Amino acid sequence: MVWKIIGIVAVVWIALAAIGALIKGLFPILVISAIVFGLYLLYKAMAGSDNSTVSKL
Repeated sequence: MVWKIIGIVAVVWIALAAIGALIKGLFPILVISAIVFGLYLLYKAMAGSDNSTVSKL
């Protein structure tokens, strides 16, 4: 019974370590992509185009 509990704790610990490493590695990519996407949206908002999806009557 004790070995079963130790095994479960070890598996959970390894899983959390792997998830933590993934988050630590991917977080900078997430931040950079969010900044680029925000700049893209800002550019699209400021550019203003003559193409309108609303039909002019």
